Amino acid sequence: MHGSATLPKVATAPDTASEEKDLLRFIVCGSVDDGKSTLIGRLLFETGSVPADQLETLAAESRRFGTQGASLDLSLLVDGLSAEREQGITIDVAYRYFSTAQRKFIVIDAPGHEEYTRNMVTGASQADMGVLLVDAQQGLTDQTRRHARVLKMLGVRHIVLAVNKMDRVRFLREVFDEVVGNFTRFTEDAEIGGFSAIPLAALTGANVTAPSAALSWYDGPPLLELLETIPVGADPASADAPFRMPVQLALRPNEDFRGFAGTIASGRIAVGDAVAIQPGGRTTSIARIVTFDGDLDAAGAGEAVVLVLADQVDCSRGDVIAAAGSAGAAVQGFAADLVWLNERGFDAACDYQIKIATRSLSVDLRFPQGQAPGLNDIVAAELTAARPIVAAIYASEPRLGAFILIDRESQATVAAGMIRELHEGAGQTSRRRGENIVWFDTVGNGRAENDIARIVDALSASGNRVAVIDDALLRADLCSDLSGPDEEWARRALAVARIAARTSATVLVASSAPLPVDASIQAISSPEEIAATWVI
Repeated sequence: MHGSATLPKVATAPDTASEEKDLLRFIVCGSVDDGKSTLIGRLLFETGSVPADQLETLAAESRRFGTQGASLDLSLLVDGLSAEREQGITIDVAYRYFSTAQRKFIVIDAPGHEEYTRNMVTGASQADMGVLLVDAQQGLTDQTRRHARVLKMLGVRHIVLAVNKMDRVRFLREVFDEVVGNFTRFTEDAEIGGFSAIPLAALTGANVTAPSAALSWYDGPPLLELLETIPVGADPASADAPFRMPVQLALRPNEDFRGFAGTIASGRIAVGDAVAIQPGGRTTSIARIVTFDGDLDAAGAGEAVVLVLADQVDCSRGDVIAAAGSAGAAVQGFAADLVWLNERGFDAACDYQIKIATRSLSVDLRFPQGQAPGLNDIVAAELTAARPIVAAIYASEPRLGAFILIDRESQATVAAGMIRELHEGAGQTSRRRGENIVWFDTVGNGRAENDIARIVDALSASGNRVAVIDDALLRADLCSDLSGPDEEWARRALAVARIAARTSATVLVASSAPLPVDASIQAISSPEEIAATWVI
């Protein structure tokens, strides 16, 4: 079927029993000019998903841009940004919706340029299936391979290699076979796994929604049939998975109520079920499941609830409430795949923070290949967190297996990662950067100087390198422009302590800041950063 500036009659998908249809979210990705927008436009057009007024606009726009002569330019249906139209590229991630009699679809339109790989990662993280487009004339490109790796990293379960523009190579089977052969060898080397392959021509519509006589040698389904029939598969966050709920917030509105709010990441929980609080493994049971609409007897994955525990066990933001029988392990070390998203490449001197679910803490990075990543690089990495953290392999528990890395100083997100392997027991006793800061509140203690001196002597005798930051030092230099110890005073002291801690020294901060030490420190630091606070 060829597009025409004369508006054709299009079939409208039946809208019966729409509530019973399942949903497939798929991403269309590939290199620039591989035909992503045209393919998506073709799917929308031939499934009757384009309103009449939009078709009129499309016809006018097609005449204006004239990229397809007298025919409709279906790529204009999805290239919504003016910059895209002017440059002929897709910049941002966009979402399109259509349905057929068999299924509902959300199409994730990802940009093709390398510099927008971060946007492609965002889109792929939400997809059940990836349609990886390849220009039959060009064959595989570096971007094709990069997108395939991203799909694999993010656990996209189905990859379809769509060899587009077959009309430009006279629908020759040899061309299709060569592209598929090259991709097969690449996936074997990259351990990406299986995929489906399909020849098509988005511009003419061949093999998009219906078989084409020009591709009579191909005996598989057209793309739409594949989309309609490919199994969505079981969601890892199903009722059959172990119960997990990262704690978003501890609620204590009064002395009679103490609950823990969060969204259930996987599994189900019922009143009376035994649970463990990770890390630490403290056990208790569920006393109440509270929601805005009242108490529940049970709740499952995806529901936002407040859990009231039967005992007053220690539990706070960042902890994970898990089924007692399969609570999983808290680990410090793990292997992961990273997509570096920041223009500033990896810097060994930078203080990075990992955020998994609701937990954030310092982390060290090591790259086995010895290659520090730059923007859009995909690399394997070994990570060691400052303290044990509840994590999981991404493929089995995405909510606890995906993370981001943050530059603590700039607060910029620098990378997205997916855990491949947990190193249970590794690094459990090592002291990490940032944990060797001890904060002493010296308010009202005239003997503080002597007390600190005795501690320094004891630590030094044990072989520790010790640095002391006290009010006298701060007043003479770093805080000389301040009237006296206050929150800003404490913030500067902590900044210096962080630098000193990177030398693996134990840093003692002795401050007479007038604010309660816990309040001031909590306001300017993360819970993992301070090993201990003492009032002397």
